[in-house]
Amino acid sequence: MPATPDDSPHQNPGDPVSSAGLDAATLDAVRTLVDHAQRPVVLTGAGMSAESGVPTFRDAQTGLWERFSPQELATEEAFRADPALVWSWYRWRARMIRACEPNAGHRALAAWQRRLDAADGTAGSAEASLHVVTQNVDDLHERAGARVLAHVHGSLFEHRCAVCDAPAEHDPGVADEGAAGSEADLAAMLRHEPPACPLCPDGTLRPGVVWFGEMLPAGPWERAVDAVERADLVLVVGTSSFVQPAASLPLLALEAGVPVVEVNPERTDLSLHVTHRLAGTAARVLPALIGAEATGGTA
Repeated sequence: MPATPDDSPHQNPGDPVSSAGLDAATLDAVRTLVDHAQRPVVLTGAGMSAESGVPTFRDAQTGLWERFSPQELATEEAFRADPALVWSWYRWRARMIRACEPNAGHRALAAWQRRLDAADGTAGSAEASLHVVTQNVDDLHERAGARVLAHVHGSLFEHRCAVCDAPAEHDPGVADEGAAGSEADLAAMLRHEPPACPLCPDGTLRPGVVWFGEMLPAGPWERAVDAVERADLVLVVGTSSFVQPAASLPLLALEAGVPVVEVNPERTDLSLHVTHRLAGTAARVLPALIGAEATGGTA
């Protein structure tokens, strides 16, 4: 099922971050784990992108989103009943995310990945030393310079045929300046029919995301499980730890005796079980863990 976003306070992606207010002993303990990790895995959820301005699940209960409920539109049944509405809504969301920028947390993970790649000689290769597994359907990790091992709930920027399942390219376009995520841009998107599949005669394109009631794509899920099973440290960042099966991934690590660190301003079902918990947002905590270089630009 699609990720259930968490609620986190918004912050300008360029805002400076500080370790002030974080528990010093816990921060030092986790820094030691980070410094010694050779096969870390970072599992990210909607709280990872909230400070970039990407609406969270709680945001989706208010304002413009009340008219178009994710629970009502994120289903195969909704797409069959009104393909133009569902297709347009997802295009509007993609355009909104294109107007967002990676925050300091995204940049910190990208910096950590580059640092480990340089240390073990994998820089420039397809294989990364730090594996990012995300429930988010945005592309902010990639735009920060990180390689993502698995989008377990798919991506707004990938598409496939609703009939033959073949992947297909489609550009959602860019909203007018200042209009991304607005009523005006939504109105401009509505009632655009999905394009025809280039490979089969009866198919149309659909968003490459996992809808409610659908199975996770096998490839990304298998890569995620394999990475967690080989990890020596797992960070769980900005996720409710509620939506299955993604919520089972940190439990696999805990059962194997691997340290699991939760980064979240709110307590979750996982909080009582983790090795360490840092109560803060991704953009505040991750640069404090990984180092000052992480707050700079992208790769």
